[in-house]
Amino acid sequence: MSDLAMLGGSPVISYRLPTVNDSTGRTFGAEELQELREVIESGRLGFICGTKIKELQNLWAADHGVETAICVSSGTAALHTAINFLNLGREDEVLVPAITDMGTVLGVMLQGAVPVFVDVDPITQNMDPDDIERHITPRTKAIMPVHLYGYPCDMDRIMPIARAHGLYVVEDCAQAHTTRYKGRLVGTFGDVACYSFQQSKHMTTGDGGMVMAKKDCLCGRKLIHCQDKAWPRELYRDHLFLAPNYHFTDLQAAVGLAQYRKLEQLVEGRRTSALHLSHLLQDLPGTYPQGDTQMGTHTFFEYDLPLDMEQFSVDNKVLADALKAEGVPCSPSYLPKPIYMYDVVAKAYPVTLNMCPNAVKACASMLYIPWTEKHTLQHAEDLSKAIHKVLSYYHR
Repeated sequence: MSDLAMLGGSPVISYRLPTVNDSTGRTFGAEELQELREVIESGRLGFICGTKIKELQNLWAADHGVETAICVSSGTAALHTAINFLNLGREDEVLVPAITDMGTVLGVMLQGAVPVFVDVDPITQNMDPDDIERHITPRTKAIMPVHLYGYPCDMDRIMPIARAHGLYVVEDCAQAHTTRYKGRLVGTFGDVACYSFQQSKHMTTGDGGMVMAKKDCLCGRKLIHCQDKAWPRELYRDHLFLAPNYHFTDLQAAVGLAQYRKLEQLVEGRRTSALHLSHLLQDLPGTYPQGDTQMGTHTFFEYDLPLDMEQFSVDNKVLADALKAEGVPCSPSYLPKPIYMYDVVAKAYPVTLNMCPNAVKACASMLYIPWTEKHTLQHAEDLSKAIHKVLSYYHR
């Protein structure tokens, strides 16, 4: 076997792989430009008078079979809007997974509610249904399953628990555009669902997001008011409750419409190359290549590779550094530690390191590789060679 690049050998990949940070990995073109031109020429660029926003919202709601969908300024804003929509506040508890983006937790905290952390499946890192009920108390009001990396949570187990205890379900689909659970789109199971259009997501408007709800009015609040200062603009100037301004612009909606119309194509680009890489890694000891299962489809927000660390002589940080030397953009994990161990959370709530042991182990047992719709089969072939080279070198 040739020497590792970090030990003086030649790297497997000597070119720059596609990235979501620019056009090498993002698909923009005439469709987006045409929609933008129409907005610029109309002179209606903002949330209040824009027409593209309404078009995107109506299209999204119809396609997902819900009463309402509202564009917001980010995926984090979508999640905060959802918690506000459910009128959750001080001392109300919301169950969230121990591995997720901070945006999942922020909306709970900003409303004065309490995030309660549920352990995760050690391989998929999605919320573990077996760990949910022990956290439910009389103060629990909602569950927030996160379809992490583009793979669905086990909704057949989560939904009955929620309904049995009278809990709302807010699906975090920020990384799971068009992901399906047993043939059904994620986001259509719970009461509210949230999406992100940030630069790295399956479709993007640069920043932005969408929050949708099966019912336009819930807990005495309309969804649109929860991202518009609780201002009933259709009636009078007033503010019905405390709510932020999370406006989207018509410029963003213009890009969003063009991106949404080709979303299936964008996702299939990610899937084709990622599934090929998983196939190429099937024979590599100590790895759990991800893909479609009987439970659902994987849409690969990123390429996540769980590892059996007992089979390697070094930790995942060394493995990631070795892969980077081979030309593979790579992190040792999605999070360096479970989200509850971040200071902003740990200083506010009583937490201990091992309250979610699977999450602790999972953060130290994976590799995390950026992915785009412009990764090709050849890219997957080259990535496979690099991963085989590094992991075989350090295999016990």
